[in-house]
Amino acid sequence: MNHLNIILGKHLLQMAQAVYTLSFVCMTLLSSCTYLTTEKKLLADEYTPDVKSKGMEALAYCKENQLNTDFCILIDMNIHSGKNRLLVYDFNEEAILNAALCSHGCGSSPWGSDQTKESPVFSNVENSHLSSLGKYKIGSRGYSNWGININYKLYGLESTNNKAFDRLIVLHSWDKIPEQEVFPNGAAEGWGCPAISNSTMEYIDSLLSQVSTPVLLWIYHNNNTKSPKH
Repeated sequence: MNHLNIILGKHLLQMAQAVYTLSFVCMTLLSSCTYLTTEKKLLADEYTPDVKSKGMEALAYCKENQLNTDFCILIDMNIHSGKNRLLVYDFNEEAILNAALCSHGCGSSPWGSDQTKESPVFSNVENSHLSSLGKYKIGSRGYSNWGININYKLYGLESTNNKAFDRLIVLHSWDKIPEQEVFPNGAAEGWGCPAISNSTMEYIDSLLSQVSTPVLLWIYHNNNTKSPKH
């Protein structure tokens, strides 16, 4: 009988230790999630000096034009192309859900180079191989020859980008775009599409696949925006 009690005691001790370990892991994961949420809210205020104001302006535009009012995609072309400058912005939380690299058009520079990483040029002209500034409505999902073989049509909503659809400017992934920042190097430059990394496209695709209202993508540039604080 005593031998049986000893065996049972050992099993109970092992079970208690297992429960303690599982509780510790759960608390650690919960703590990590809380930290990430706090970090996102901080980024919304401090990533660049004007990201919050851009978010507010974007939300007002979305309300006026029947676009999605949960989130949008901001692309700040003031930021060096080797740093994260595509921001998935959550209107409700005023938070950045994802920050990633994004390419711009090479123009007359060699395709795939980073020669204009600090000084991109923009155009709405066909065959310019340049990106176009302005607000876009993200359209239907389609097949891409690049990256993970997914693209999204882009409809330019302003005079600076209203030829984007005819120019075949789409949001797509590209194997040449790294998953992490590469500064002082720049992201590879294509022919005008806002190309992103494969994992970023997977993330954005998962968001776009869940919404029924078109989402705003806004590419902007001015000389007053400073680099992100990270």
